[in-house]
Amino acid sequence: MMVKEYLRVVGGLSRRLVKAVKFQGGNLTINGEFSTVRKKLTIGDELIVTFPQETKGSFMHPEHIPLDIVYEDADVMVINKPAHIATIPSLHHTSGTIANGLLGYYEKHNLTYTVHIVTRLDRDTSGLLLVAKHRFSHSILSKEQKLGSVNRSYFAIVEGTMNQKQGTIDAPIARKDDSIIERMVKDGGQHAITHYQVLEETDLYSLVDVRLETGRTHQIRVHFSHIGHPLVGDDLYGGSINHLDRQALHCKSLEFTQPITKQRLHFKSQLPLEMRSLLK
Repeated sequence: MMVKEYLRVVGGLSRRLVKAVKFQGGNLTINGEFSTVRKKLTIGDELIVTFPQETKGSFMHPEHIPLDIVYEDADVMVINKPAHIATIPSLHHTSGTIANGLLGYYEKHNLTYTVHIVTRLDRDTSGLLLVAKHRFSHSILSKEQKLGSVNRSYFAIVEGTMNQKQGTIDAPIARKDDSIIERMVKDGGQHAITHYQVLEETDLYSLVDVRLETGRTHQIRVHFSHIGHPLVGDDLYGGSINHLDRQALHCKSLEFTQPITKQRLHFKSQLPLEMRSLLK
């Protein structure tokens, strides 16, 4: 194999990352000597890849925000994100985000990385969040995510009691015509599948275990609103905010393969107290 084929097929590097090594200050050596990506490898060769130094965007700046780190190794982090904090900066939330906190954490520990979010959560969704610490692990995990091997499940509390206690919502999702934020079920939209099972019920609400087969923006919120059971606290999609000031959605389970060691890792997070109180 040529080096570029080996890096992509065996090493798991994306085309974009191989180009970064070639043109943005990276380096390749075979047996201690400089190499191009077109050189052919033979059995016993030692290939060393040096990635270019990472640079953060001009709109990103480090902040020393406390992070609830569930797991960390040299390549990945799992964070338990609270509600009311955005994952990355946006026009309306330029600071105080998980991304800003990560840059502050990296700065404190002398890590020359920028932010690579693998499983992003909405600002008012809480729970487990997967972060790749560097661009190599991000390249591998992004590919794994597209193949469906990064698995997540959620707790959701929806309004009303559901006639069907277990089922699948298969409905395409598209951006609403007059909004840059809101989504809706619409013919011709992106394929979207949500599996659910009711765990508990009260006279007003249902606690539901939700598993995504696809990962569309606002998928859980849109799908449950579509079937007449919007999430509690989700006023964007018809939920009441009388008893909760954010959507009742929490990423409770995260499973993925560590990108370097290939060990399968599994993490869980308990139902937050403010969501549990709704069921009492």
